[in-house]
Amino acid sequence: MYQEIKAKFEAIANPDQAIPMAKYMRNQFEFYGIKSQARKVAEKDLITQAKKAKQVEWESLAQIWDDPHREMQYFVADYLMGMVRFMTYENLPKMKKFVTTKQWWDTIDTLVKVYGKVGLKDKRVDALMLTWSTDEDFWLRRVAIEYQLLRKDKLKPDLLATIIENNLGSDEFFVNKAIGWALRDYSKTNPAWVQAFIESHQTGLSKLSIREGSKYLNLD
Repeated sequence: MYQEIKAKFEAIANPDQAIPMAKYMRNQFEFYGIKSQARKVAEKDLITQAKKAKQVEWESLAQIWDDPHREMQYFVADYLMGMVRFMTYENLPKMKKFVTTKQWWDTIDTLVKVYGKVGLKDKRVDALMLTWSTDEDFWLRRVAIEYQLLRKDKLKPDLLATIIENNLGSDEFFVNKAIGWALRDYSKTNPAWVQAFIESHQTGLSKLSIREGSKYLNLD
């Protein structure tokens, strides 16, 4: 699979576009220069084949992930999202490589959706997220904070509260931004709970978290 996706991406690479794309990501990664829509078209057949086989090719994904081009990591994230209905709790340790290496918000915020979907089927993921919410790696903490995004009335408020409380007082932008997003998202479903949480944690929440979390609330 590695050679297949590499050939597809190389065929549509745009070196001129690669420069601004790398700059946007603070020049942390190399790029082929393929925009999102074109990338998804190029990778569609491989993901469709995987769905038909109902089997995740973990060794190939690891090889693809190790490629220096950022679009290759995007492919892995897209592939896993495409295969999410076949994913189980037992698969998650194999995914950890992808959330603990080549870390940045672009891949983290896609991969967290896989954990969220599996968590709806298996409560053991909740315990994993509680563990990650206190990890030294702030990207793992971000995954834990964003874990229940878009769940609406399926969200577990006590779990969200504990995970956020484990990160109060943080000076890490990507943690505080995630806290704000999690609160803002849940405020669409349960504004009273979010307002009460913000008001009772004023001293621990960052200004960024409060600003993001209260976007749809009427706070005095």
